[in-house]
Amino acid sequence: MKQSEIKELSVEELKEKIADFKKQHADLKMAHSVTPLENPLQIRQARRTVARLATELTNRENQ
Repeated sequence: MKQSEIKELSVEELKEKIADFKKQHADLKMAHSVTPLENPLQIRQARRTVARLATELTNRENQ
């Protein structure tokens, strides 16, 4: 997700997206441990997206 897309989300949507991407990240890690993924950079992208979403959520809660 791009930062511009993240800023348009509401707090509830941010929390939902964080949960979705955390699950996706865990699934990718599990799949990669069993059989190497064709594109292992997906794991990094999912982790970084979770971090971006969490940062935006923290920023909103602090304001």
